[in-house]
Parts: sequence; C-alpha cells; structure tokens
Amino acid sequence: MMNLKKIYLTFFSVTLSIIALMYGIQPQWFASMFLENSSITTDASHVLRAVSGLYLSLILFFVYGIFNSKYTDTAIIVTAIFCLGLALGRTFSIVLDGVPSPILVVYVLMEYAILPVAYLLLKKSNIEKESILVMQKVQ
Repeated sequence: MMNLKKIYLTFFSVTLSIIALMYGIQPQWFASMFLENSSITTDASHVLRAVSGLYLSLILFFVYGIFNSKYTDTAIIVTAIFCLGLALGRTFSIVLDGVPSPILVVYVLMEYAILPVAYLLLKKSNIEKESILVMQKVQ
C-alpha cells in the first residue's frame, strides 16, 4: 500500500509542477494558449506567479511525504484538502461567473476526481493497519 501512496504523491507532484510552471514561468503565454484572454495585466501575472509559488511550496511537502513515511498519509490528506478548496472555488465561480475556458473545466474535474482516490488510499491503509493490530493481539 505504501508504494501505491508514493506513486499517487509522485503523480500528483509531477502534474501539479507542470501546471505551476505553466502559470509561473510565462503567465502571458499561458493566458494566450489556454485561456480566452490573450492579454493579461501585470496584476494578473502577479497573481498567477503567486499561485505558482504556492503550488510549488506545497509540492515540496508532498515530495517530503514520498520520502518520509511518517508524513505520507498527511501529504495525501493535504492533496485532498487542496483539491477540494480549488474545486469548490472553481464551482462557485462557475455558478456566479459562468463556464470558463475548457482547460479550467478540465482542472475542476481533475480536482474533484482526486477526492475519492485520496479517500480510498487512506481508507485501505487504515483497514490494513487495523488488521495488523488484530493479528498482533491474537498472537
């Protein structure tokens, strides 16, 4: 189970790194390629780069969870909370502002899809831990 969790965190970290770098390295390019707005303001670039920094700092914790088993479950919980926050914010925006560019719709679907995956990884892990405890008590 631990390997599956580490694979999950690795996949999550790599995917989020790509998104963060697309936002942060060239916000103008990102906007012109993927958003309906081909020109963004300095303020919008600033926000995209700040979001990029936030994503990259969280990725550092996820990578720490890959290499330090004590923090693996916590890192998975944080991925779920992170995605839930993003998905709810995007859903709120869709309701109030309308449907965004296609890539942002894909993002919200991916964020909601992470939630059951994280839950199942943690639930299966807890069931295995409980089984081990029961077996130890029997012996």
